[in-house]
Amino acid sequence: MKKTRPFFTTGYKFIQAKGGISEYLLIKNGLSVLVMPDHSSPTATLMVTYRAGSRNEVTGNTGSTHILEHLMFKGSKKFNKKTKHNVWSLENLGARMNATTWLDRTNYYETVPIEHLDIAMQIEADRMRNAILRDEDLKTEMTVVRNEFERGENDPQELLDKEIWASAFTAHPYHHSTIGWKSDIENSNAQALQKFYDTFYHPNNATVTVIGDIEAGKVLAMVKKYFGAYQRSKNEIPEMHTKEPTQSGQRRVIVHRTSEPNTVALAWKIPKALHADAHAIQVLATILSSGKSSVLYRALVDHGFATAVRVSAFPTRDPGLFIIYVSLAPRVTHGEVEKLVHETIENLKPRRPNRKLGVEVPTEASGKGLDRASLARARKLLEAEVAFARDGSFALASYINEAIAIGDWTFFTTFMEKIQRVSEKDVLRVLEKYFVPEQSTVGHYISTVTTSHEK
Repeated sequence: MKKTRPFFTTGYKFIQAKGGISEYLLIKNGLSVLVMPDHSSPTATLMVTYRAGSRNEVTGNTGSTHILEHLMFKGSKKFNKKTKHNVWSLENLGARMNATTWLDRTNYYETVPIEHLDIAMQIEADRMRNAILRDEDLKTEMTVVRNEFERGENDPQELLDKEIWASAFTAHPYHHSTIGWKSDIENSNAQALQKFYDTFYHPNNATVTVIGDIEAGKVLAMVKKYFGAYQRSKNEIPEMHTKEPTQSGQRRVIVHRTSEPNTVALAWKIPKALHADAHAIQVLATILSSGKSSVLYRALVDHGFATAVRVSAFPTRDPGLFIIYVSLAPRVTHGEVEKLVHETIENLKPRRPNRKLGVEVPTEASGKGLDRASLARARKLLEAEVAFARDGSFALASYINEAIAIGDWTFFTTFMEKIQRVSEKDVLRVLEKYFVPEQSTVGHYISTVTTSHEK
């Protein structure tokens, strides 16, 4: 049956509707628009996602996305210190607002009382193309950016994480962290940031998401009124074509700092989020580290080798990393824990473990963890996570934002459906395919104020 287009879609092309979210394309300039009415409270969240992150930076200009995000709050042509409203004046209207930057995207958002959605949208629309980027503002904001950088340098897990990504990726721009390298940060200038802004901040490289106590027709008219003032970019948005070459052997990094705790991290490359194996990998991450009955908790924490263990397998636009972080218990060596993690992973695979690694896995962990019960438990945990993601317009917009970043916003709405299809066979297959010791990157964070590390 042919769908009837409501009157309010004039100027738009209806794309699809899933999970209560409707997608439209503003024909004039290629802006993607997502709307979702939710009348549970008289508020709305407006989020603008730009498909540009540190992945789109080049050597010499790392950190540009993050610094630009800071400057975007300094003012625009219509909204600055000299006008009645500026970005931060929204807080006086009861708004919750900020922006975040990461590998694959940058987003700006406001959760506002519904009566102030119009002014919030005007501000976001104006700074899409009319942001004021000045060296004098960059100079004052640089103190804040440097402080953020230094905090990361003093955080054991964040510092080790940065070193692991830099070692695991030698060609792809995931090599550098979102905050950038110190020398690039300190040598940034308004002219270079303006070039980055003029390259990526266009309607055809952005998605406007509006969720809350809204009428879809009025919101679409509002978006067209303010964002429709712009043409699509004159030049094609540059694609990032670099692919990471195949790793030829295990890589290792060691970080010595005075902070604690001692930490071991083991990382393996995993496919991009839209790959067919992505959901099985998410199930595996949950089985390994979620809760006290998880495989790694039983193997490491229950037996006194670690005080904490967690897994990061965040979906990314390009192939990323699956990382296991282990905080060592007192008097336990990095080598012991590293071997034990490898051994535990090997024992989950459908073949004889590699005893050459040298450490015996506790009997309770051997050959367990991938049965039907653990798979069902993982599904329940992921289902709860998705439910929490729908708890409020901001939480929902944030998850949609990450799905936009990887290339398909419906990744979020179809997530649990695909998780339910993951079988034991699928999880075993990804274990065999991606979790190869020779393809790993290992990191040791060694605290110089303790004596439990290896000499």
